Amino acid sequence: MSTKVAVIQKPPVLLDRDKTIARAVESIDEAAGAVATLLVFPEAYIPGYPTWIWRLKPGGDMALSGEIHARLRQNAVDLDREDLRPLQDAASRHAVTVVMGISEIDSSFSGTTLFNTVVVIGPDGTLLNRHRKLMPTNPERMVWGMGDASGLRVVDTPAGRLGCLICWEGYMPLARYALYAQDLQIYVNPTWDSSETYIATLRHIAREAGCWAIATATAMQGSDVPENFPDRDSLFEPDEWINGGNAVVVDPSGTVIAGPLHREKGILYAEIDIEVARRARRSLDVCGHYARPDIFSLSVNRKPLQPAEFSD
Repeated sequence: MSTKVAVIQKPPVLLDRDKTIARAVESIDEAAGAVATLLVFPEAYIPGYPTWIWRLKPGGDMALSGEIHARLRQNAVDLDREDLRPLQDAASRHAVTVVMGISEIDSSFSGTTLFNTVVVIGPDGTLLNRHRKLMPTNPERMVWGMGDASGLRVVDTPAGRLGCLICWEGYMPLARYALYAQDLQIYVNPTWDSSETYIATLRHIAREAGCWAIATATAMQGSDVPENFPDRDSLFEPDEWINGGNAVVVDPSGTVIAGPLHREKGILYAEIDIEVARRARRSLDVCGHYARPDIFSLSVNRKPLQPAEFSD
C-alpha cells in the first residue's frame, strides 16, 4: 500500500515562533488537501535555521550575535509548554504524520540551552518521538547543545517504520546503524545541506539500509528574512538564495524518484511503498543476513543524560 509524501521547503518567518507555526499549519492544510499523509519539514524550521552563524565571524560582533541568539532563545520551542499544540491539532484534524525540525529550549534544567531537535507527530496528534541532534556542526555548537540518544528510535507510523537523523548526523555510521537495527523503512533527514554531495549521501543511505530516504532544507532568499531581523541588510542580500532547498525522495535502490526541488518555495510530492523497502533487503540486509555480529557489535546508551537527579 502506497503513501503520499509531502516534503515542504517553504521559508519560515525567521525568529518568530508563532508566525512560523501558523505558516506550518497552512502548509499542513495544503498538503493534506493534496491527500498527502506523511509531511516532512526542514531542519530547525521553527523558528528558522540559524543561517547567520555561517556569516558572522567567530569572536566578531559579539553584541550582534548575542542579540540574535537572544531572539532565537525567546522564540525557541518549549515542548513542556505545548508550543506545538497547533501543529498537533492540525495533524489530528487531517490524520497525517508530521516530521518537524525545531530549535528546542531546555526548560527542565538550565532554562537556557537550546537543542537542534526533530519531532514526529502522529496522526492522532500525539508526540511519537523527540530526537536531539547528537553533534551540532561547526558554528552550530555556539547555538545548540549536544543531544543524547534517548530519541534515537524508529517509530511506527501509518506510512511505515520511521526514523530521523538531522543533517550531518547522516554522516555518522553508528548513528545510522542504530536506526537500521530497528527495522527502519523510512529515513527522514531534515537538513540545511542542499548540496549535490549530500544528495549522493542520501542515495547511499537508502541503498545501504534498503529504506526510503526523504530530506529537505529550507528554500529561502534574503528577501524572506523579516525586516526586524537585527542588522538584516548587512547580513543578507535581498535577491540571494540563502538555500535552494533541494527537497528529494529516494527509493530503496538509491534512485531519486522525486526532486530535487531546487530554488522553489513549495512542496514536493511523491508516492512511497514500504513493501519496496522489504523487498530491497533480500540481497543486502545490513542488520540481518549481511551482518556479522560474531565480529562486530554496537552498544547504544539511550538513557536520558540529565545534568541532575533529585530525590525528595
